[in-house]
Amino acid sequence: MTQSTKPDNKSNFEEKRHVVIYGYTKQELTKIIRHFESQLPEYVRITVDNSDLVTKITLTGINSGVELLRFKMNKFHQTLHSIFLQDVLATEDKTIAEVLGDALKEHELTVSSAESCTGGNIAHKITQVAGSSSYFMGSVVSYSNDVKAQVLGVSRDEIARHGAVSRPVVEAMACGVSKLMHTECAIATSGIAGPGGGTKSKPVGTVWIAVKYGEQLVAECKHFEGDRNQVIESATNHAIVMLINLLRNKYEAQEDLNDD
Repeated sequence: MTQSTKPDNKSNFEEKRHVVIYGYTKQELTKIIRHFESQLPEYVRITVDNSDLVTKITLTGINSGVELLRFKMNKFHQTLHSIFLQDVLATEDKTIAEVLGDALKEHELTVSSAESCTGGNIAHKITQVAGSSSYFMGSVVSYSNDVKAQVLGVSRDEIARHGAVSRPVVEAMACGVSKLMHTECAIATSGIAGPGGGTKSKPVGTVWIAVKYGEQLVAECKHFEGDRNQVIESATNHAIVMLINLLRNKYEAQEDLNDD
């Protein structure tokens, strides 16, 4: 979507273009867009807003000829899009929760969440979007193993054998909340946000995430950096992006990891 405004200066027009991507650190982005940025004319400014691997890149162009400006800005936008092709979540100024909402509405699907280490943050992000009541049915913050077992139906044997932070448990959480809330899609998280609680095999920042879409169920183990809040935010973002990619048929499965 293009944005065009005419600032106070009557001789100039302003055009904005956006690309929202996922999976890059600030250092990686600096290297990748260095050449692109060097090719931009003086009348185009680029801003990069990066937080917990979610990045919004904004191009702002100001010039006197609106038609030429739009043409040039569209070309720059296409070039920027092509640089990050597989990692583009949106070409508008949207949050990843809004992108997920659009995908769910497009497919006429509903979603629920089962959260341990993220403590309801996924539900919070989703419900910040106006109109999310049409596709978000609810959440279970299953912080204790008893809630995982009694409410979501996770096997106590699986918890004892693999631990609460494991593939079998997080997959069962996703299936359990999907069944409980009668949703086609589900997101589940279980991890160690810190600062304590980590072990040699499962250090602080370890999070298992599962997402479900119909009969498809996928899970990943991630190791996030930062303090407790950063781990929670990073896990939330990654979980939402996993479901977006699954809905778009763009999900690439992670190599199998051993829980033992």
